[in-house]
Amino acid sequence: MKEQTEVGKLKEGKYLLVEDEPCKILSISVSKPGKHGAAKARLDVMGIFDGVKRSIVQPVSAKVYAPIVERRNAQVISIAGNVVQMMDLEDFSNFEVTVTDDVVGRIEAGKETMYIYSMEKRKIDFL
Repeated sequence: MKEQTEVGKLKEGKYLLVEDEPCKILSISVSKPGKHGAAKARLDVMGIFDGVKRSIVQPVSAKVYAPIVERRNAQVISIAGNVVQMMDLEDFSNFEVTVTDDVVGRIEAGKETMYIYSMEKRKIDFL
């Protein structure tokens, strides 16, 4: 799910959809309007799920999409290699998440953990 917003209303720490990937805004710099043009905003963002840094330049009045990012709780059911099977504690749905080796060492079967859910993708979240 996503919603439409203006570039001028975005703030650092919020989320933006770039190349169909939900991204967190790291920094925003706005240039002054020129003699014949409008003010432009340069957004430095990082993908939530892929970790890729991106940079975009848009007019401040341009419309962009902001993804709806939810933090949810889940119980870890099992860990098999780098695949973690989890159950959402709200709707009791089961799903699998592929994680890195350092994340596998920080979670245990039977424990609760938070995960990020956006655009039909999931990622285990450690604050």
